Amino acid sequence: MLSRITIWARALKTDVHAVYLAARDPRMPWPAKILAIAVTAYALSPIDLIPDFVPVLGYLDDLLIVPLGIWLVVKLVPDEVMAEYRDKARAAAQRPISKAGMIAIIMVWSAAALLLGWLGYRYWTQSWTVAPQPAPPRE
Repeated sequence: MLSRITIWARALKTDVHAVYLAARDPRMPWPAKILAIAVTAYALSPIDLIPDFVPVLGYLDDLLIVPLGIWLVVKLVPDEVMAEYRDKARAAAQRPISKAGMIAIIMVWSAAALLLGWLGYRYWTQSWTVAPQPAPPRE
């Protein structure tokens, strides 16, 4: 049972990428293009129709809307177009991942966060600890 769900999830992930790629193909009909853009935008968007913290319904929309939308788009796309883009999605998933690139990006983001924290610290500590100005001499 668990292996069937794993296989289905991998196929769904491949289909989401394939639908995203196929949405830009001129051979695709307009209704399928519009639906493909809407479904992939919803699947990749951090904003949900029903927030995930709602006990059951939060994940139910992800488990129903995305797979049904992908299934509908796959049915609307011509078979040869979908097969072509499934192959491209599988090839993209098998590309090597650059660990050096990942480390470089993490280091750049970490350095930016540290710089921002340091600048914020300097700004806030400097504005709160301003030394009082001496009074002008009396004549």
